[in-house]
Amino acid sequence: MSVPSLLGVFAHPDDESLSAGGVLARHATAGARTAVVTATWAADSPRAAELAEALRILGAGTPRMLGYADARVPRSAPDGARFCDAPLDETVRRLVAHIREFRPEIMVTHDAYGGLSGHPDHVHTHRVTVLAAHAAGLGRLYPDAGAPWRARALYLATHPHTAVSALRDVVGEHKAVYSVPDEQVTATVDVGPWTERKIAAVLAHRSEVRRGALPGRIAGLPPEARERLLGTEWYIRHDPASAAAARTGRTELTV
Repeated sequence: MSVPSLLGVFAHPDDESLSAGGVLARHATAGARTAVVTATWAADSPRAAELAEALRILGAGTPRMLGYADARVPRSAPDGARFCDAPLDETVRRLVAHIREFRPEIMVTHDAYGGLSGHPDHVHTHRVTVLAAHAAGLGRLYPDAGAPWRARALYLATHPHTAVSALRDVVGEHKAVYSVPDEQVTATVDVGPWTERKIAAVLAHRSEVRRGALPGRIAGLPPEARERLLGTEWYIRHDPASAAAARTGRTELTV
């Protein structure tokens, strides 16, 4: 059985590794085409070079960067608009072009909360990706962006309530954490065999390690704690047109 091609869409360099590094590595190892679109940071920035190294480790091709500015870091794209401020039609069209060019069978992105942190760029990436995943299949929308293509399913990277306690030591007790009821999770993926590659990809984001962001806190953990923390990924399947497939329990991310 062939493993489906996979396109990830995430807000910042490092989100791909933290949120879906195991699934990306798993699909790539099985011979599937994998790629990542990153919404923010300029292609000539140091973080773009770190992203390229992380994607090499994960087997996810070369960076596909939309080049918008991080909502909290204007220097991330000095000549670009903040991602959250850019015209919605523009951002959707640009992502549709990537979807139609890559033609993924499945896609992954942030959940509606924007993951644990609730970062506004994460939340906006979720919105744009949901819109683009549907628009890409409609030929009369953005006809200049390529031939229509519809992915079989879109999966939202998330965390169930029961996983949060294990993360508190890393994310910090004082920070708000966004998670979902366990019953909303439709795919729980054991990425243990690919955790080493996932961790290496996270640590490739060296500027985030140095400044003590989440990759830096992960770098400070003992190896067994890193593996325990990053060895499982959770997803919510989001595709109203494929509700019947969802009811059967089919989860392409676990093949």
